Amino acid sequence: MPTSPPIITLTTDFGWRDHYVGAVKGVILGICRNATIVDLSHHVPAQDVVHGSFLIGEAYRSYPDDTVHLCVVDPGVGTDRRAVALITCYGRFVAPDNGILTRVIGALRNEGRADPCSSDPGLVPVPEGCQAYVLEEQSFWRHPVSNTFHGRDIFGPVAAHLAGGVEPAALGRPTDVLTVMRGPSPRALRGSIEGAVIYVDSFGNLVTNIDGESVGTRPLVVNVAGRQVRGPVRTFADSEGLIALVGSFGYLEVALSGGSAARELGIDIGEPVSLSFGPKAL
Repeated sequence: MPTSPPIITLTTDFGWRDHYVGAVKGVILGICRNATIVDLSHHVPAQDVVHGSFLIGEAYRSYPDDTVHLCVVDPGVGTDRRAVALITCYGRFVAPDNGILTRVIGALRNEGRADPCSSDPGLVPVPEGCQAYVLEEQSFWRHPVSNTFHGRDIFGPVAAHLAGGVEPAALGRPTDVLTVMRGPSPRALRGSIEGAVIYVDSFGNLVTNIDGESVGTRPLVVNVAGRQVRGPVRTFADSEGLIALVGSFGYLEVALSGGSAARELGIDIGEPVSLSFGPKAL
């Protein structure tokens, strides 16, 4: 049977106004002409590693396990921050070692969703059964290398070579540790849970770090930005005004039926959220 073309996904903060995405794709196709390139997102807010980590962490399990995921949100481009490849049974990742793979690493280390709400970095061991390599073998780079565009000159070429069949160990030396962002986790109290908004989607829905399994179907009240929101409802159309429900990410969300909860409440990522159960939530 014919071999399927390799898949490379792109997650960046490049946007579409400039040539940056097109240049990276051109370099990839010059190396791996039969690659299928999928634009996961190029609308990560500029230099927002937390946002990029959320997107790739939610998307990678939707792809075949041999997919190469290129993630370039790189405020430290040109500095001594490392460039790495992470090889897992659920995909291969090429990225700066700045925490953008936090959610991927956390899930593979069986630490739950590992939801970052801050950009405080730390080092953790590479997940068991995975390998990581520092991208030091310059024969797989594009030359000359710009100090400000490693997406085109390092990450893109490496992703293309990896998709084309180059062995990961040829890309550079192995490493035992990778960088993750350490953010606060939800706190379960008696009859309540305290958490935070970790993501705001394009509809203005506020995604919290409170897992849907913790919410269940019990009546609850979400306290956020001085407002009380009752729930959970099943769909966005089940009630009017602000609503609380478990969304497609698997987390508790606060939404505004027919509008933007983020705009209505005037809040963004990091906003504290608490929910309570029991008779007071009825």
